Amino acid sequence: MQLSPSIFKAYDIRGVVPATLDTEVAEALGRAFGSAARAAGERAVAVGRDGRLSGPALAEALMRGLVATGIEVIDIGAVTTPMLYFAASTLATSGIQVTGSHNPKDYNGFKMVMAGRAIYGDEIQALRRVMEDGSAVLAEGGSVRQVDVMPAYVERIVGDIKLQRPLKIVVDSGNGIAGASAPAIFRAIGCEVTELFSEVDGNFPNHHPDPSKPDNLKDLIAALQSGDAELGLAFDGDGDRLGIVTKDGQNIFPDRQMMLFAQDVLKRVPGGTIVYDVKCSQRLAPAIEAAGGVPMIYKTGHSLIKAKMKEVDSPLGGEMSGHIFFKERWFGFDDGTYAGCRLLEILSGSANASAVLNALPTSFSTPEINVKCAEGEPHALVEQLQKTAKFDAPAQVSTIDGIRVDWPDGFGLIRASNTTPVLVLRFEGHSQAALARIEATMTALLKSVKPDAVLGEAAH
Repeated sequence: MQLSPSIFKAYDIRGVVPATLDTEVAEALGRAFGSAARAAGERAVAVGRDGRLSGPALAEALMRGLVATGIEVIDIGAVTTPMLYFAASTLATSGIQVTGSHNPKDYNGFKMVMAGRAIYGDEIQALRRVMEDGSAVLAEGGSVRQVDVMPAYVERIVGDIKLQRPLKIVVDSGNGIAGASAPAIFRAIGCEVTELFSEVDGNFPNHHPDPSKPDNLKDLIAALQSGDAELGLAFDGDGDRLGIVTKDGQNIFPDRQMMLFAQDVLKRVPGGTIVYDVKCSQRLAPAIEAAGGVPMIYKTGHSLIKAKMKEVDSPLGGEMSGHIFFKERWFGFDDGTYAGCRLLEILSGSANASAVLNALPTSFSTPEINVKCAEGEPHALVEQLQKTAKFDAPAQVSTIDGIRVDWPDGFGLIRASNTTPVLVLRFEGHSQAALARIEATMTALLKSVKPDAVLGEAAH
């Protein structure tokens, strides 16, 4: 079959419905994934979907394809991506979530777990080849059974989390799928919850469900200012990422959340390795070391961080985009609701939750800045920069993912996105002057290889 190459991303499959992704693509993926799963000794695959309008039809087609390969499909219905991961950790070891994540409403896609790990890169390209040449291995005996995973998921979280005092919170689900489960879970652990936009609606009528964009937090900040809640939590469209806003409207970025989580986890796992991506603050490593842990900076990408965590037996990992991975007391997958619960557990030990968050080490930093490029251009530009960029001491250069230059008073990053044809830039300085200097230095470096570069606004 003819497929649009653009839908095969580094960590998932994602496209515009029906232009590049439709039920035919979903069914072909089901057959390809089912064949690969059977070859890996798997017999069952859990399937879930988020709240997007195209979700039911795509999930139906996907399950048809899986059944055709002899797979037992465990249909868990409309759930967050973490609930699919939970099903793929408890009911089966493989699963597929039909989700467009934080993309615009006409997008949809598939996040995949096979035999206990998120698949990415070459494995996704291997599925593509099977879809294109129709070489899936079909078999009899496939079936579908429906399972409600919510009760077991809630029980597992509520049994794990212990608040020292009840907290009043506002939860903004942005009409994404988290609205169907997160508020009830926060109530079950002992919170008083004010809900914003919990009704699941794939048209996203109020604002887009992506808490990494400050614009999408305006309603949450307004609700905190007008009411008596002490903290705001916001979710993305499929519920695997979390945004946090303090009473005074401060956005606590995920790299600062990680400082708090690391301090907590390292009390029980002394000496643990904490993994985080190259976009995170320079302040994070010293905070991890001060708490008795080993900081490890790694490539951006939820599948890549999960794989690295497994390799080094890490109890905690996180990404600047808002994916937080708890292995300690949890399964090691990213879950916005569970991360929110862990945060509330820590903050419940203090009389002023916002004060604890606002006191975390901080710097002056830019959000993610995107530079639009032609398809295939970002990786070529980064390769060029890695070869030619020269910096004098005390600057330290890392090329683990793009080019990150650390000075004693801040850092600059230029990397290629693995999901869209853009370069991702981020700058941080311990003072406004340091930030301005680093931004000017790195922008000049970029323009040496791409003179027409236009610095746009952030996107995850």
